[in-house]
Amino acid sequence: MPPQITSTASLLCSFGVAPSTMNVLPVRRVMVEGKPAATIEDTIPIANIPPFGMCTSLSNPEVASATAAALGVLTPMPCVPVPVGPWKPGSTTTMIGGSPALTEGAICNCAWGGHHQCDVRGLGADHRQLSGGPDTAADHPAPPG
Repeated sequence: MPPQITSTASLLCSFGVAPSTMNVLPVRRVMVEGKPAATIEDTIPIANIPPFGMCTSLSNPEVASATAAALGVLTPMPCVPVPVGPWKPGSTTTMIGGSPALTEGAICNCAWGGHHQCDVRGLGADHRQLSGGPDTAADHPAPPG
C-alpha cells in the first residue's frame, strides 16, 4: 500500500501559484504518527483543502473576467478550491470510518479544470516526496574528488 496521507501533508494544484497544507479534522479518531489520518472524503474547501494562493485557470469565472478586463493578459485571482468528488484512488485495503484511506499519489479534481495532489504526505522526518527522490542530507552523497 502506498504511504498514508495525514494532516499537514503538502498539497499542490495544477493551476495554483502556491502550495497549501492538508487539514484533516480528527473526527474519525484515527491517528498516524500522532496526526489525523486522511480519507478520500476529506475534500471540504478551506477546511480540508485550503487555497493555493492565486488561481490561473481561465475556467474560473473570476480569472476569466479579470483577464478579459485586462485585454487578454492572464490575471490570476484568489484561489477558492472547488473539489469535484473524492480523492482518487484511495486505499484498496485500509478503511477509516467507512471510507478508503487517502494514500500518496491520489488526485482530487477541481471544478476549474485543475487537480490537487499531495506532494509530501505529512508524516515524520523521514518522509519522501512523490517523485521518490531523496530528501535528507544523508541521502545526498558527496560528489567524488
